Amino acid sequence: MDTITTDARPGADIMDPRCPSRVVFQRIGDKWASLVVQVLADGPVRFSELRKHVHVITPKVLTQTLRALERDGLVTRTVFAQVPPRVDYQLTDLGRSLLGPLAVLREWAESNVPTILHARDAYDDAREGTPPEG
Repeated sequence: MDTITTDARPGADIMDPRCPSRVVFQRIGDKWASLVVQVLADGPVRFSELRKHVHVITPKVLTQTLRALERDGLVTRTVFAQVPPRVDYQLTDLGRSLLGPLAVLREWAESNVPTILHARDAYDDAREGTPPEG
């Protein structure tokens, strides 16, 4: 069984399955995590507001995503003792340090989506009538 090492030294190799940076890369590449981080960019946000901004995410998945981000030190959860209860989520310094790289990736995705969609259509058109592999 492969284990993840905790030796996070410079020069770590993300292609090595035991490298801890691979787990970090996996978290950031999660379907919802990068969206949640971007919503939190402007400051503390309540759970219901996060759901509105991220759209189709279920409460269960949002909760799981927030817990994972909190566990990784990217998000803090603050509970206010009031009625009704209030919980805010916000980025830590580490979480804020992720905003720059995510902005670059977002810009790339938004700029290249027409080209990617065209490539998909061309691929699908070329495969029509082709017998399945296997």
